[in-house]
Amino acid sequence: MRLVFGDCEFDAGRRVLLRHGSAVPMSPKAFQVLEILLDRRPDVVTKTALLERLWPDTFVSDASLHNAVAEIRAALRDPPQSPRFIRTVSRVGYAFQGDARPAPQVSESGQTLSRARLTAGAREWQLSDGPNLVGRERDCSVRIDSATLSRHHARIVVADWQATIEDLGSKNGTYVNHVRVVRPLPLKDRDEIQVGSARLTYRVLEPLPSTLTREA
Repeated sequence: MRLVFGDCEFDAGRRVLLRHGSAVPMSPKAFQVLEILLDRRPDVVTKTALLERLWPDTFVSDASLHNAVAEIRAALRDPPQSPRFIRTVSRVGYAFQGDARPAPQVSESGQTLSRARLTAGAREWQLSDGPNLVGRERDCSVRIDSATLSRHHARIVVADWQATIEDLGSKNGTYVNHVRVVRPLPLKDRDEIQVGSARLTYRVLEPLPSTLTREA
């Protein structure tokens, strides 16, 4: 689970919390509490459930949990008087109330990957944030080895969860839903794109829902 919220990124796989890209020290128990609250967001997790998960078969007072939550708030810079992320439900438990979303993926080249895709049958190309070249040259993000495509045939620019496509003066043209592209054109999910003889479908994948944790 990798999530971003506010100026923070939570990475369960690497067991790290980042704020402005820098790791924030956290004890294992505080990290685990935050992980549970994020996983169950926006539902309230009772104190009893948290105590049983963190200290199974061991009696500890509510003070131990209170200290872990206080550590989380300090790490997130989330004051209890006006919380943005950690909500206290008096006498019941805690909940994560912030707008957390999946962290963007990063390709091997270091580019940030978007949720946008181009598909053609069984083939799929994941688009990066920023410009993506379509053509038959080796530097193209979407490389299609066909003489009907120009070396740099078209460009798709992904930004702020939206994408536009423009033709780069190709010989055979670029078409969206059978209409020739003569200027940068916004793309919508399931738009049909034709570059040369290649027919592609533009797709935008929805983020996966948070995994629900079932209490024993």
